[in-house]
Amino acid sequence: MQNASNMNPPAETVPFSVGAHCTVTISDIAFGGEGVARVEDFVVFVPFVMEGEVVEVEITELKKRFARARLLRVLQPSPERVQPPCRYFGDCGGCQYQHIDYPAQLRLKHKQICDLFQRIGGIDARMVEPVIPSPQPYGYRNRIMIRSQWDKFKQGLNIGFIRADNRLVVDIEECKIAEPALNAQITNVRAHPPPKGGIKVVLRIAAEDWEVPRDSFFQNNFFLLPKLVEAARQCLQRSRSRHLADLYCGVGFFSVELADLVESFAGVELDQLAVKAARRNAAARGRTNGEFLAGRAEDLLPGLMDRFSAAATSILIDPPRTGCPAESLACLRRTRPNQVIYVSCHPATMARDLNILCAEGVFDLVKVIPIDMFPQTAHVECVADLQLNSGAPRD
Repeated sequence: MQNASNMNPPAETVPFSVGAHCTVTISDIAFGGEGVARVEDFVVFVPFVMEGEVVEVEITELKKRFARARLLRVLQPSPERVQPPCRYFGDCGGCQYQHIDYPAQLRLKHKQICDLFQRIGGIDARMVEPVIPSPQPYGYRNRIMIRSQWDKFKQGLNIGFIRADNRLVVDIEECKIAEPALNAQITNVRAHPPPKGGIKVVLRIAAEDWEVPRDSFFQNNFFLLPKLVEAARQCLQRSRSRHLADLYCGVGFFSVELADLVESFAGVELDQLAVKAARRNAAARGRTNGEFLAGRAEDLLPGLMDRFSAAATSILIDPPRTGCPAESLACLRRTRPNQVIYVSCHPATMARDLNILCAEGVFDLVKVIPIDMFPQTAHVECVADLQLNSGAPRD
């Protein structure tokens, strides 16, 4: 039996304490945006830094194997460090990368995706294409959520976003990554504040030529929608499938945009208001070769696969950040459609799901196309093309 004293490092081996100042060198940037440094056997996570920088930090949290720290000073900056244009950067938790030159952000995200895919899914980095940049690195978000919170010290409301270092709200007058029309809405909310704290206010710009109910999902960067559609179209064209099943279809964005490539399609969405909007969006564009169904994807997928010929069907999945439910992944592995096009804004859960789908050679990953739908932040969208292995038998 292991001695309990060996399970935790003795207190004297800890190289610092909470509140201590130390100088560290950043060796990497983890997915999520924190810099990684090492002091003896400890990993120290530091936000708002860049690889290769030497920085002075203050230890704010200490665990058995790692610590978190607050950036005090950059002693040796990276040549790709830039001055953030937002006065709230570092306090507001909305952005993590404004201090990084945009081309360097793209290279960083590519490396992070490759590292995650290799570690979680055993996926070769050569499968990941370069990140497609946003034509507008600022002023691109078409939807934001601002919150109100009573500040007892100033005896007034803070109206803005959650802070980077805690759950309090930082008071903001503008958001540099939001479209100008949203900043006008922020000004209006501040001029007419909610009567009390704790209220969330969703501000959004209507998508041109799309019907989107107030609480339904739509991509948050209009400027990259053509590239997102192009990536999905390339995948679907390569498969030569005759049918498309679009799971988690929202208001029918992918179904409507890809309907001309297939004989028939079906979209599945739990949000009933979104399903009704999807039907109207399809009708407005003359897409008459498909239908939209209200329900859980994992419940309706087996029936769709019974109706469509698996050998002639592509499945497009655009699940929540938590990834695809296990029962849906099991159904895909069991029914073995011709292709799975996986769209995700969370590379870690995507890598996990791709690993499951490709296990035992059922599907082959052809490529992953990253698209920077979220400049200045640690997030990134990916489109993955999985083809059924020609040697994989169907049930």
